[in-house]
Amino acid sequence: MRAHLGDQLVIERTTTGAAKRDGEIVGLHHEDGTPPYDVRWSDTDEVTLVFPGPDAHIHHFEHGQPGGAQADAVPPRTPGPGDIGRRVAVERHRQRLSREETAHRARMSPGYLEYLEERPADPSVTTLIRLADALGTTVTTLRGGGMDLPPGQGQALRHPQLRDIGSEECRRLLSTHGVGHIAVSARDGHPAVVPVNYDVVDDAIVFRTAPESTPAAGIGTEVAFEVDHMDEALSQGWSVLAVGPASVVTDPDAVRRLTERAHTTPWPGGAREMWVSIRPSHLTGRRIAPADG
Repeated sequence: MRAHLGDQLVIERTTTGAAKRDGEIVGLHHEDGTPPYDVRWSDTDEVTLVFPGPDAHIHHFEHGQPGGAQADAVPPRTPGPGDIGRRVAVERHRQRLSREETAHRARMSPGYLEYLEERPADPSVTTLIRLADALGTTVTTLRGGGMDLPPGQGQALRHPQLRDIGSEECRRLLSTHGVGHIAVSARDGHPAVVPVNYDVVDDAIVFRTAPESTPAAGIGTEVAFEVDHMDEALSQGWSVLAVGPASVVTDPDAVRRLTERAHTTPWPGGAREMWVSIRPSHLTGRRIAPADG
């Protein structure tokens, strides 16, 4: 018998009147996937060390083959994380939590969390609830629900407090990279606000775009650049607004350095090799949080 993290162990009771039992394998003790296993039982949610007997078989969730010798064979693993794993990893990094701390909060082994983040997986509802609670988010968010809805549809705090953010905290919130919105006067004369993938290098906001794109219309003018974050579960969040002149980065060494240090490529794809730099002359921010005391 061989298993992977996330597989289901099923016990088919042979005793008359005994109930069938199943659980999720959340810990391995041998690299080849042989017993024993740490199993979280679906009926009690408790984790126990199990040495499977002849009445047990493995259900490999990824391949949908319950029971039998075929299910016990270890199939090749598909490389790369699944959607849930990517969302778990993003939320964990956003909370600045290590994998070990997150696993401790979710009451699971670090190895199982590593499996969820790095392999296509189908975790149980109980596992998702524990992870959502550990990460301060929701099961719906980890599953990608509501992706096509605008943020901020939750109820406002009963006693919210809106306060200004200092320049140092604004710089910290801008961090090193992310997605922000640039406001420009488009070539047709109308105002436009569009999202861009940005980096922060030497206190300048930089992004890549195409010469004929809407963001490029801001070159040579003063533009506004905004980033924000909303915590849907807690109905609070922050926004930072940077205002300053936008210019094209033309020095070959500077372009090469920006390209080498870029965290991501532009999400829209295509030929977007022109670097634009915004040097903030004004940096302000606001935060919505519960009122003190």
